[in-house]
Amino acid sequence: MGAAELISLDEVRARKQWESLRQQLHACFDQWLDRLEEQLPESEPTLAAVTKTVWNLRQALTGSLTETIIAHVHRGEHTRPQSCCRQCDRPLTARAPVQRTVETLVGAVQLERPYFYCPACHVGRYPLDEVLGLSPGRIQLDVQKAAAKLITEVPYDEAQRLFGDLTGMSMGSERMHTCTNQVAEGLTVLDVAPSRDEIERRIAAVAAGRFRRPVLVLGIDGA
Repeated sequence: MGAAELISLDEVRARKQWESLRQQLHACFDQWLDRLEEQLPESEPTLAAVTKTVWNLRQALTGSLTETIIAHVHRGEHTRPQSCCRQCDRPLTARAPVQRTVETLVGAVQLERPYFYCPACHVGRYPLDEVLGLSPGRIQLDVQKAAAKLITEVPYDEAQRLFGDLTGMSMGSERMHTCTNQVAEGLTVLDVAPSRDEIERRIAAVAAGRFRRPVLVLGIDGA
């Protein structure tokens, strides 16, 4: 008879928790399949028709999966009865849960979390938002970074069009401008300009074999 396998209690709990999460994720996928069945062309669809339907519905699936994972992993924060004020360390009692929807590259994610307010400091807080590292406002950091990458390469109007085509998300040029400023907050010219050694290397490369020294121009769009 072989040696019996020893399994720790933590491992058993982890397995049960993972099985519970898997069941919830399967339920999300089943709901998404119902929507797919409704919108998929009834006749023999072409590849383009199938991919278009899946593309249009993809964020509904990935957003719900993300939402389910967060609710499962951080379920303690959803039911947290007490917290402390960040300024005076006064114990605070949870108020009624407040809903919030945030936009990410994988879709909209709905959150419901308790609110804590300190009457002495006149400061409120949502511990779940802090744990998740949420950005202020609806649009989250992954969306802001993606928009900023496009904006640094093409004009705002073109970036807006490309962003919609590539992500399926709608973002106005003014919103893209605001997101870019948020991502670049605190940066200076020295942060984005080449280093001294890099500038000298480029000058030497351009000046090689020339009698006159080149003229150095630093261009910063938006400055």
